[in-house]
Amino acid sequence: MTDVIIMGAKGRMGATLANLAKADEGLNLAGVTERDGNTEGLASLNCPVFEDLETLLSQAPGAVIIDFTAPEATMKMVETAAKFGNPAVIGTTGLDGAQQSILAEAAQKQRLFWAPNMSVGVNVLLKVLPLLVQALGSDYDMEMVETHHKMKKDAPSGTALKLAQCLAEARGWEYDEVKRHCRDGIIGARPQNEIGVQTLRGGDVVGDHTMFFFGPGERIEVTHRAHSRETFAQGALRAAKWLAGQQPGRLYTMQDLF
Repeated sequence: MTDVIIMGAKGRMGATLANLAKADEGLNLAGVTERDGNTEGLASLNCPVFEDLETLLSQAPGAVIIDFTAPEATMKMVETAAKFGNPAVIGTTGLDGAQQSILAEAAQKQRLFWAPNMSVGVNVLLKVLPLLVQALGSDYDMEMVETHHKMKKDAPSGTALKLAQCLAEARGWEYDEVKRHCRDGIIGARPQNEIGVQTLRGGDVVGDHTMFFFGPGERIEVTHRAHSRETFAQGALRAAKWLAGQQPGRLYTMQDLF
């Protein structure tokens, strides 16, 4: 049985993770954390509840931390986990290049797993899309629209960026050189070497991503829709079980898990 700790247990993902972990016979919910003064109502989980991760880790050696919080909180968590030797599964989005580099460096000495999207479907897309890009050729313009709930803080989503980077790599492009995250005003004709990623926010949409391939006389649309946060939570719990048996040395991803 794998011990797990859930960060931010009153958040959307945190609550889903905690409840699914409780129901999983292969997992033991060793504890949860929540920010200062926000732990009311968590006693029903029947596990240790702390505002301070260090205190919890001192009582849960080896437990796998699962973190879907925010970039700053995640980076602090990684530092704390390193002190106690606990592995961590990270689903936080919005990490900038410097923060991703810190994770990669830290993973040389501690067990870390990071994926901006932990659904099986999205990660299968990451394998399939390059084949589609290469088969269609350069006559097809690539664009993407991503939609999430109105409370999401980062844009474009981490999943959208990962998918768009996948498209760029399949064309042999550097994503930062061809990305267009916003269009406004008189911008002229669309360059051939460009990938547009447009963001929609509203309501309670869990996550929709549509990739468009616009060609001469036709277009192809590839859409992934997440119907529930459980899709991502189940992937994270699966990753936690897997990571518990790994060794440090690299920043693990969903591709390693598959």
